[in-house]
Amino acid sequence: MTEKTGDGLSRRKFLASVGAVGAASVLYTPAVHARAKSVRMLNNETSIDTIRALRVAAAEYERATGVSVSVDSAPLEDTFTKLTTSIRAGKPFDIATVPFAAHILLLSGEGHLVPLNALTDKYKWGPKSLMEIGDTTYFYPYDYNLAWIYYRKDLYEAKGLKVPTVWSELSANASALQGDGMFGALFPVGANAAANWLSTGFMFADGVNIFDDKWNVALDAGDNLDKTGAYLDLMADLYKLMPAGANQASYSETISNFVAGKVAHAPYSGRIIEALERNAPDLASKFGIFPYMASAGTTEMVSMANDGWVVTKSENSEEALKFLEWFTENQYINYLHSAPMHFQPARMDVYDDPRWLAHPMIEKHAGIVSEMKRFLTDPSVKMTGVDTDGPHLDMRPAKVFERFIIPEMLENRCLKNMPGEECAKVAADKIRKLIAS
Repeated sequence: MTEKTGDGLSRRKFLASVGAVGAASVLYTPAVHARAKSVRMLNNETSIDTIRALRVAAAEYERATGVSVSVDSAPLEDTFTKLTTSIRAGKPFDIATVPFAAHILLLSGEGHLVPLNALTDKYKWGPKSLMEIGDTTYFYPYDYNLAWIYYRKDLYEAKGLKVPTVWSELSANASALQGDGMFGALFPVGANAAANWLSTGFMFADGVNIFDDKWNVALDAGDNLDKTGAYLDLMADLYKLMPAGANQASYSETISNFVAGKVAHAPYSGRIIEALERNAPDLASKFGIFPYMASAGTTEMVSMANDGWVVTKSENSEEALKFLEWFTENQYINYLHSAPMHFQPARMDVYDDPRWLAHPMIEKHAGIVSEMKRFLTDPSVKMTGVDTDGPHLDMRPAKVFERFIIPEMLENRCLKNMPGEECAKVAADKIRKLIAS
């Protein structure tokens, strides 16, 4: 996932995209012509190193097969609209990067995707990575974007603090490290996608679900009401220890404040490690990570997100499948190395592959990489997210994610000082109205 600079995919763009896909069902049917020897790929990973890895692979594939592969890169918030526009115009991108479960549901539901089981069945995958719809896989996940919590290990040692396992210890540690230009923590609490991903882990770790196994709204049901209120109280306590502007913090602000040495705790994926190595090498050996935890320490949790490729139904689908198979067998590790700590492999065989392990940054942070792998292999570690909550993949939690209902609940508690349980009830009522509409 390439971080968005604002609030992510806007509500207007998301709803417009839904309509665009529906319209495309009528306007586009793959043409039956002679197979074109070209493949068009839409990519939303816009770092220079990642674009270079894709273009080098495309050139190598054309040299070996004669089939040209063009790579069109665009920011994450623009790619889904660009993809649906191409479908509506009758000239779909043949391969596209997809970051949200809702996009897979929309595109597959309208019949625009090619099953990828023949490619994915070859490998063992990490939990929840394939985003299956029934028995069919339309998604080839290339990475996880799991969020955990970074902390300043050197400051912990200086203050004699231990890694927290319960909420009260985290709050106490953050408070102990506040002062002398250092803030205790930074968690996004504004109405944006970063808060959906980075600030809900404590809630899920404590056993709260947005939906139950029958798709009833469970946020304010039974014990969940007390638990959600307690989670919001924790976030309100942490908010008092955050730097000014935390209510507007998104992806980049979360990274930059930790890398600049301004906050003692911050949530994120492996991207922070790359930023430390690049911009603050003196801090690159002074941090540690730990998962989100339940209030009483009974559960560990990482916040779920991942990215992958889909293949669309087009006159080039066959060539696209061939290229994706070749790429994932011959160039996948080179691609992962373009963001070595952020692109956490979804394919489990990679963790034992000496080619992947040989990257200097992966070697240096072997202990962190081992912990990242444990988050996938330890069945006691919970993994979920706002848009994947519920008994199976569905549009209902995706809509909750896009409407920022949980971040708005955080705003009500942290910024407006509403009682936690009242915030939970307001949010639950919004969700009920949303899924009923």
